[in-house]
Amino acid sequence: MRSITVVGASLAGLSTVRALRAEGYDGEIVVVGEERHDPYDRPPLSKDFLKGDVDAAALALSDADEYEILDAQWLLGERAVRLDPVARTVTLGGGRHVRTDGVVVATGASPRTLPGTDGLAGVHTLRTLDDAQALRAELLDGRPRVVVIGAGFIGAEVASTARGLGLHVTVVEALEVPLERQLGREMGLVCSSLHSDHGVRLLRGTGVAELVGEGRVTGVRLADGRLLPADIVVAGVGVRPNTDWLAGSGVQIDDGVVCDAGCSTGVPGVVAVGDVARCPNPFTGRHARIEHWSNATEQAKTAARTLLTGVSAPAPLTAPYFWSDQYGVRIQVAGHVAPGAEPEVVEGDVDSRAFTAVYRREGTPVAVLSLNQPKFFNRLRRTLVPAAAAAVS
Repeated sequence: MRSITVVGASLAGLSTVRALRAEGYDGEIVVVGEERHDPYDRPPLSKDFLKGDVDAAALALSDADEYEILDAQWLLGERAVRLDPVARTVTLGGGRHVRTDGVVVATGASPRTLPGTDGLAGVHTLRTLDDAQALRAELLDGRPRVVVIGAGFIGAEVASTARGLGLHVTVVEALEVPLERQLGREMGLVCSSLHSDHGVRLLRGTGVAELVGEGRVTGVRLADGRLLPADIVVAGVGVRPNTDWLAGSGVQIDDGVVCDAGCSTGVPGVVAVGDVARCPNPFTGRHARIEHWSNATEQAKTAARTLLTGVSAPAPLTAPYFWSDQYGVRIQVAGHVAPGAEPEVVEGDVDSRAFTAVYRREGTPVAVLSLNQPKFFNRLRRTLVPAAAAAVS
C-alpha cells in the first residue's frame, strides 16, 4: 500500500493521518475535505467561539510544523462524490479522480434541517465553522429572541451561550424528558433543569408545526397551536451521516458506514472512522455510531492499524466518554447508560448542581455522570465494567 486517501478533513481525518504516520507508514497520503478550512476543533463552536471569546485561529487542531512532519496533500474545498473500490479511485466534485490503494471514510455527519426553511433568514443549524460564524454574527447583532429547537447537548449549549449574551431564550423539545436516551429519566430531568435555573424557558413534550415569516423568521408555531416570537431559530434536531457519495461502492450503509470492531467496512482497503462509522463497541456491546470527540481520536488508531496490516483487530476496551459545558456547569459522562441501569448519587447533591452519580446494572457500575466534579469523575470512570461483563455478573 503506497497511497492512502482520507476523505474528511476534520478531527477524525487528521487523527487518522497522525495514526498512519505513528504506525510507520511513509507512503503518500491525500486528504480530501469539503470545507475550505484546515482541521479545527468543533466543541468550542457552540460555546467560546459562538459568544465571541475566541477567534477561528484558536480552534486550529494543528500547526505548520506538524503539517510539514505529517507530509500529506490536503485538498480542501473539494467534495468526494464517488468511490470505486475496483478501480481504486475517489472521484471529486470537479471530476478529478484520485488514485489510491487505501481509503479512510471520515466524512462525518450533517445536521438535519427543518422542512420548509430553505431561504428563510434567521434559521440556523450548527455543525461547521461557517455555521458558527453566521450564527455568531446574528447573536451579537442585538436580536433579542432566540428559539432553540431540540434540547440535546448541542441545543443546550447554544441556549446557554445565547442566554449568557443576555438574550431571551426558549428551548423546544419534542420529548417529555430531554436527554433521557443518554442519561436516563431521572438525570435527564436534572440536567435539563439547568435551563430553568438560568432563566431559559424549556417547553417539553411538544413538537414544531412550522416556522413563520416571509423572507426572515418571525416566529415558531408549535404543534399545539402556540406561537413563539423569534428573531433567531436554531435547529438542533440531530444529524445524518454523510454517506451518499458511497452509493454503488459496495460499502454497506445503515445509519452510517457499517464496520466491524476494527473499523473495516468489508470492502478490502476501505475503513471508516468518526461520526460516520457504525461499529460494534467492545465496552457497550452495541453496534452504533458514537458522535464523541474522544471516539474520533481513539478510533483513528484502530482504523489505521487495520488498514496497514489488513487484519481487523478490536479497539481497546475503553469506556465511551463525552462532556458538555452549559451555564457554567461541566457535565461529564462515561460508560453506557443501558436500560435498567439506575443512578445513585455517591458524592455531592443534586440541588447544588455539583454531584457525581454512578449507574449500576444489577449492582455492577456501568456508567458515571458528574456535574462540576471532574476529579471524582475521573477516579470513578476507571471502575466501570463493560456491558458483557455486567450481564454475566
